Amino acid sequence: MNFLKVLKKSVIDSQLYVSLMGTLFAVFFMLEQNTFRFPTVFLIFITYFSGYLYTKYQKTKYFYRILILNFFAGLISAALIIFNHNEIRLLKWFIIVVLGLLYNSFFLETYIRRIPFLKVFYVGLVWALMNCWLTLPEFDLPIFLISFFFITALVLPFDIRDMKSDTVQTFPKLIGVQNTKYLAYSLVFIACILSIFYLKTEFSVSFFLTLIFTFIFIYFSENKRQDVYFSFGIETCSALPFLFSLIMKYF
Repeated sequence: MNFLKVLKKSVIDSQLYVSLMGTLFAVFFMLEQNTFRFPTVFLIFITYFSGYLYTKYQKTKYFYRILILNFFAGLISAALIIFNHNEIRLLKWFIIVVLGLLYNSFFLETYIRRIPFLKVFYVGLVWALMNCWLTLPEFDLPIFLISFFFITALVLPFDIRDMKSDTVQTFPKLIGVQNTKYLAYSLVFIACILSIFYLKTEFSVSFFLTLIFTFIFIYFSENKRQDVYFSFGIETCSALPFLFSLIMKYF
C-alpha cells in the first residue's frame, strides 16, 4: 500500500507518467513512418508534461510555479523547433498548445471539459494531432484516425471512474457503465482494423496485441477501483504499441 502511495505521488500525480505514455505512443508512429528524431521526442514530452501540469494544478497554490515552469518549457520547445525543424512546425505546435488551453483553463467562462460528452473526443483529437500532424511533414489521415479512436476509447474508463463526481453529463451516466465499455471496445477495434490496413505489418501486429490487453483493462474498469488502476493501468495502454514493437524487433 505504501508503495502505491509513493508511486501515485511521485510518478502519477507529477504527470510524468501520462506524459511519458503519450510520448511513447507518438514514438510508435514516428518509428512506423521513419521520422524518429530525439529533439522531436523531447518536444513531445515537454509539451505533454507542461500541459498536464497546468491542467491539474492551475487552481492550486502551485499555480505560479507551474506558470513559470510552463514559460521556460515554452521557450525550450520553441528553441527545439527553430533549431531542428521550421516555422511551419512552430505554428503546428502553437495551435496544439492553444487547443490544450481551451480544454480546461480557469480564465475561460466555458471550456471544453464542461461541455457534455465532448471531453473524450477532444482529448482524442489533441493526442491524434500530436501523432499525425506535429511529428510528420504532412497531415496523415490514417494515423489521425487510429490515434483518435484509440485514445478516445482510453478516456472512457476515466469517465467510469469519475461518474459519481462529474458535474457534467458523461457516457457512463447516460448509457451506463457496461454500454460505455462496449463503446470503448468498438473504438479500439476500429483503430486496430485501421492499423491492419494502413500500418506496416510489424506495427499492425503490435497494435493487435495492444488491443487484447486494452480490452482486458477496459473490462475490469469499475467506479469502485482505486485511481491508480486508471492512472497507471489504463494510461499504460497507450505505450503498449511501442513496447510490443520493441519486443518484436529485439526479441
